[in-house]
Amino acid sequence: MNKEMPFILAYYNKEITNKINNKYGIEPLEALRMFISSKTYKMLSDEKLEMWEFSPIGIFDMWESEQITGDPRNSLYLRRD
Repeated sequence: MNKEMPFILAYYNKEITNKINNKYGIEPLEALRMFISSKTYKMLSDEKLEMWEFSPIGIFDMWESEQITGDPRNSLYLRRD
């Protein structure tokens, strides 16, 4: 893991947790747990995928798509429909 990756993940953890909390009313700690246990987070953590190129809104959309369909790749941000 490169030396910037923990800072990148911390940024996305905070942003996505806030978005989950604001939209769904899920407590921040539970929202964080949901995010870091997701396929979306696993993809974000994979340096080869360079997911940090996406805004937090895009990552949140991927997480929501995963919650609805079971696959973050169904997100419009990845499909480009």
